[in-house]
Amino acid sequence: MIEYNEDKLTALEAMEQAQWLAFAPVVFQASRALRNLGILTAIEKRQRQGMELSEIESECGLSTYGARVLCEAGLAAGLLFTKEGKYYNTRTASFFNNDPLTEANTDFINDVCYNGLFDLEDSIRNGKPEGLKHFGKWNTVYEALAELPPKVRDSWFKFDHYFSDNSFGTVLPLLFEHKPSRILDIGGNTGKFAFQALEYSSEVEVGIMDLPGQLNMAKEMAKNKGLDKRMQFIQANILDESQQVPQGYDIIWMSQFLDCFSEEQIISILERCSQSMQSSSRVCILEPLWDRQRFKASAFSLQMTSLYFTCIANGNSQMYHSDTFYQLVKKAGLDIESIHDGIGLCHTLLVCKK
Repeated sequence: MIEYNEDKLTALEAMEQAQWLAFAPVVFQASRALRNLGILTAIEKRQRQGMELSEIESECGLSTYGARVLCEAGLAAGLLFTKEGKYYNTRTASFFNNDPLTEANTDFINDVCYNGLFDLEDSIRNGKPEGLKHFGKWNTVYEALAELPPKVRDSWFKFDHYFSDNSFGTVLPLLFEHKPSRILDIGGNTGKFAFQALEYSSEVEVGIMDLPGQLNMAKEMAKNKGLDKRMQFIQANILDESQQVPQGYDIIWMSQFLDCFSEEQIISILERCSQSMQSSSRVCILEPLWDRQRFKASAFSLQMTSLYFTCIANGNSQMYHSDTFYQLVKKAGLDIESIHDGIGLCHTLLVCKK
């Protein structure tokens, strides 16, 4: 469990940390430039002998000035170090340049969030995703997904799928312990979970309940995979409280979905799930709960992602603390039957019953 219950820094360390915060946007863009212009890759290839500045200029096609200011910024950012006049990558540079998770996070922040974060204060004041206006006029990012610029959409899906997709292989055996014949995937997006479930069992049927844009993409992919005959496609806006959850499903599945809603909206969604359930049915919720992380780096990523929800996604949701989330489940009239931590990168599976 992650806790924040003491201030460990000395006064000097606190002052240094304050400067990091002040220059954080510069550090971020300089780090991207070191990656995107090939400097980190060039040095990595010659890590044993290091590279002189003139060699970096030549290898990456940069001016002396451009290579120098970026490499000096890399020293300050902890991506590079020098020895005998040559540059070397740090371990941090290796992760920043090669780690798929870091790449997904970096591109998501730059392409989806960076400009919109300038409107964070207004989003907090107004309870609306004021940063979304940089892409167009929508109430939430979910309505906009099908129409976002390709680079933005690609970074959004890469980020979203990287976190959830790594969980499905672990979670499917837990779900099928309940021997479901029909699963309803609320917020099924483009069908990633549905397709894996259908491939896991040759007998199960899966329904996807989502907005028209996502549902159309899922339909097309299902036909291409030849899986559409065991699927149902239910067009719905779950924020419409008159929208009922279909009956007849053994498992109602929501993966990284409820964090897209406010506390009141989550209670409403779960209440409607409860109304559609039989006594043998289960609601299975896969969520990244920030306090149930093993490492602080994971908790940090989730807490910062909450501000994406604040100013880009919808203005009123977040990555929740487990105590807050458990209370919402209870208020909706459901009991948590079992809790499974350590699913995929950062997820917790909650199995709930009436």
